[in-house]
Amino acid sequence: MHQTHPIRRGSARTRARRSLAALAATVLVAGTLVGCSSDDGPAPTVDAFLSGWGKGDLQAVGFVTPAGLKVPAADVARQLRELSGELADTPPVLRRTGDPKVDANVATAGIRVAWALPGGIRWEYDRQVRLTTGDDGQWRVIWEPQVVHEQLTDGDRIALRRDAAPRAGVLDGAGKPIVTPRPVVRVGLQPSEVTDAKAVARQLDAAFRAVRPAITPPVDLTDLPKRLADADPGAFVEVVTLRDEAYRQIRSRIYDLPGTKFRAEKLDLAPTREFARAVLGSVDQAQADDLAAHPDRYRQGDLVGHGGLQGRHDERLRGTPGLTVISERAGPDGTVAPTGTELFRQEPKPGQAVRTTLDVATQNAADAALRGEKRRAALVAVRVGDGAVLAAANGPGAAGENLAFTAQVPPGSTFKMVSALGLLDRGAVTLDGPVACPKTFTVDGRSFKNSDNFALGTVPFRTDFAKSCNTAFAALAPKLGPDGLAETGRALGLEAEWDLGLDAFTGKVSADGSPAEQAAAAFGQGTTLVSPLAMAAATAAVARGRWEQPKLVVDPAPAKAAPAGPQLKPESVEPLRTMMREVVTAGTATALKDAPGGPVHGKTGTAEYDDDPAHTHAWFVGWQGDVAFAVFVERGGSSGSSAVPIAERFLRALAAS
Repeated sequence: MHQTHPIRRGSARTRARRSLAALAATVLVAGTLVGCSSDDGPAPTVDAFLSGWGKGDLQAVGFVTPAGLKVPAADVARQLRELSGELADTPPVLRRTGDPKVDANVATAGIRVAWALPGGIRWEYDRQVRLTTGDDGQWRVIWEPQVVHEQLTDGDRIALRRDAAPRAGVLDGAGKPIVTPRPVVRVGLQPSEVTDAKAVARQLDAAFRAVRPAITPPVDLTDLPKRLADADPGAFVEVVTLRDEAYRQIRSRIYDLPGTKFRAEKLDLAPTREFARAVLGSVDQAQADDLAAHPDRYRQGDLVGHGGLQGRHDERLRGTPGLTVISERAGPDGTVAPTGTELFRQEPKPGQAVRTTLDVATQNAADAALRGEKRRAALVAVRVGDGAVLAAANGPGAAGENLAFTAQVPPGSTFKMVSALGLLDRGAVTLDGPVACPKTFTVDGRSFKNSDNFALGTVPFRTDFAKSCNTAFAALAPKLGPDGLAETGRALGLEAEWDLGLDAFTGKVSADGSPAEQAAAAFGQGTTLVSPLAMAAATAAVARGRWEQPKLVVDPAPAKAAPAGPQLKPESVEPLRTMMREVVTAGTATALKDAPGGPVHGKTGTAEYDDDPAHTHAWFVGWQGDVAFAVFVERGGSSGSSAVPIAERFLRALAAS
């Protein structure tokens, strides 16, 4: 039998009342989702729209078309993202610029739109948002693409076009660009005219090998036949780009080869391929590492400085790219193309030049002097008058490394220049005072000897210096004291903190060592390490009478240039200059006696770099007139057979320039 339950009938009535309440609540919530009432004014609706635009969620705002038709909030959010185009993932900062102006059922509100563009560029402009209220008393935004920007229409999208800035150059000491447009010839082949690809590749290879490496890099032609086979018959398949002087050397050998074609152009190049390469660095298209490390700075195809001054000062040289904001739209075939409307433009800012002290003639002479040296080698030239770096050359064997500035190697007997100055300062020796030069000299069980085991007997100190007697300096080491050598080295700029616009090793001088270490350090062995630049600067200090920090980059000026050193004692430096002259006239560098350009002062050096006395670096430091210089040849053996001939070639080339 079916029974009724009064309590359940009561529950049904309760549920009905709750359903009516819920429906009423839903209506109220729905009202809040489409705008604020006219009693509240349009301002809250504008603020809700701006907040929702930034977040990509517009459900709290109601929209109508200019014709009054309702538009779903989701459709507006989608259109906003489409209109934003390349800026969709970086929405603008939005704010209302004042209270809306209301006229009957229509309101107008001013807003400020600020986009953060790549490269730190800010694009700001003012827009107006129109609103309307209907019979329900709710304010709704009148949606149209012009809300985003006045020049946008339905179907448009914002796009960015990056405009590269003109890259500035590195200037020489005269203020002229080192890298300038220079004539080149692009050598190529037209596949349809090549009858035997392997034969023409062999002939081209033989011709290219005849060109000096200083003019053009090695050319690899192993894949040339395949490239020709894969190319269109009428294409220009580039083989190599030659400087005009290199092309002229081999023109007669390649001009009439089957299929060869030639295009004359100009490229931004240094005076020669080898010209201060490690110091200048290179400018190349952005590499994968560049793009990964600085995604906001570089784009594919950008020119980027690598190494040397181009790398160190890349930001200054490259300038600031410009940016153009345009609108584009998809055509019937789906291809997106610009509409021709420009929305915003930030002009590029050209790069600023970096001015150096390099002298073209001196650099060319230094490069020429090292050209035939297959071992790692470097030559640095410094102007005595002011410390300006005139040349910094690294031979072919250095493979792009800036040994001239950053090598950390023992100086060998060139350091007798420093030891002699210290001994003269302390009154421990005089120019003509007798100092013994035995075949060997032993300190704490360690035996020291001279090159080729020579002995001079007891001779004037100037002779010990000119003939480079190691045993004499080892015996004199105690007179310098534990720190005397380092102290004198510091007076010549060694170990100082330099700021010349590029990394440089300033030296590390042995100090507080054992008696045997002090003896070795007195003739440039032991733990003392230097760079060619450091020794060139020290040599210039002897010639000048006071150390000045070498100068390479003068604009922008170094932020922390080292102060000048103390004035050297005339009673010490004058005898030292005399002895350095005698090295050339009667000592270990007589090959330079007849060097054109005036008297040469200097000091040779042979530096052991491991426990095998046969393994030695070769050095020469010196000056002629206003040019001080240092030559270093890694594993160069005797300085007389490597470093001194390089010095001679340098001085002869300089005199001929």
